[in-house]
Amino acid sequence: MGDRLRLAVGIMGNASSLLLYAAPILTFTRVIRKRSTEEFSCIPYIVALSNCLLYTWYGLPVVSYKWENFPVITINGLGIILELSFILIYLWFAPTRGKIKAGTITTMVMVIFTVTAIISAFVFHDHHHRKVFVGTIGLVASVAMYAAPLVVVKQVIMTKSVEFMPFYLSFFSFLASVLWLAYGLLSHDLLLASPNLVGLPLGILQLGLYCKYRKRGIIEEEPSKWDLAHNNIQEKPKHMQLSMNEDINGKI
Repeated sequence: MGDRLRLAVGIMGNASSLLLYAAPILTFTRVIRKRSTEEFSCIPYIVALSNCLLYTWYGLPVVSYKWENFPVITINGLGIILELSFILIYLWFAPTRGKIKAGTITTMVMVIFTVTAIISAFVFHDHHHRKVFVGTIGLVASVAMYAAPLVVVKQVIMTKSVEFMPFYLSFFSFLASVLWLAYGLLSHDLLLASPNLVGLPLGILQLGLYCKYRKRGIIEEEPSKWDLAHNNIQEKPKHMQLSMNEDINGKI
């Protein structure tokens, strides 16, 4: 029963993570259409790539015992493909300064992952120590992935606009945190559960900010019917006064 429940939660975690990784498709459709990255930041996607790389390696039999973490491999393997696609699109349409910044950070991520994989495979000789080593670095990457949107959160607070913080990205981040936290606890694997203790409150923060500033944006952008009616009421007395003056002048 316990294994079935863990597998079911893992499948749901896969589904929510797939939606999380695929959510930026709407953002990058806009980037391609406008041929500009505008104010979007590439950092969340680069950090997500590092997270996917490390946890794919964590789930493989080299680190984990046989295929005990197969759900972790499948979703993070797919995440690698998606995040690399987003980063390449960003590099294509970003200004020169943005390309240099994104390219430099992506290169650093690939170097860190390569070094981690080599050390775990050749320095440590048992699954336990490999899991602890890779899981600890993966924990840092996961916390960074969940914290990366804080760059956008700062922008939302300053501009009072959620234009560059997509709702689906925030929602699926929250949902994935809940499910993977449950999966980690059911697996008695703190290295899988721990990052989501950070991701969960950050997901709640993003959703709260979205609800707050989205309503404000709608109020500011669209003139209300009350304002239009109020303006009409103010204009009517002027027309009435002009008509009365014309009548009086005509009689005189």
